[in-house]
Amino acid sequence: MDMLKIGRFLKELRNETGLTQETLAEKLGVSRRTVSRWETGTNMPDFDLLIEMSDLYKVDLREILDGERRGEHMDEEMKETVLQVAEYGNEEKKRITMMVRIYFIVGIVALIINGTMTVLELEESFWTGFIKGATIGLALVSMIMGIFYTTGTLEKVKAFKRRLLFKGGR
Repeated sequence: MDMLKIGRFLKELRNETGLTQETLAEKLGVSRRTVSRWETGTNMPDFDLLIEMSDLYKVDLREILDGERRGEHMDEEMKETVLQVAEYGNEEKKRITMMVRIYFIVGIVALIINGTMTVLELEESFWTGFIKGATIGLALVSMIMGIFYTTGTLEKVKAFKRRLLFKGGR
């Protein structure tokens, strides 16, 4: 899946409809920065937002996932779309797995630093106390964020926030 190609196509569709990034962001309940990241290929929209955009732009979801118009070839098998949706889901899972790994590594490093300071029995000062507290806090936050990512809680919070912003914008 070519995220840059998809991003360019999303920008092209937005420009064809005469929408600004800000206007599109308001319609979808996201920030303008998020729209910009989609269009540069840095991030991809959630699947539910892809469906909303395909309705908004009046294009087939397959066209968005391909990053180009199909024209005459719209009657291709549905199998291709299913495979692309599965690939899209796999990309999202890879991203989540990477985030969990990062949080895990940060937490482990923080615990190692804290443990090393404890074993070395450094003289108590403001800075040693600060670093010990910060590393324990960092490890705790890393574990909590890892749990949020793996259980899908973070996505539910994002969806709830998006619904609140969308309702508030009406």
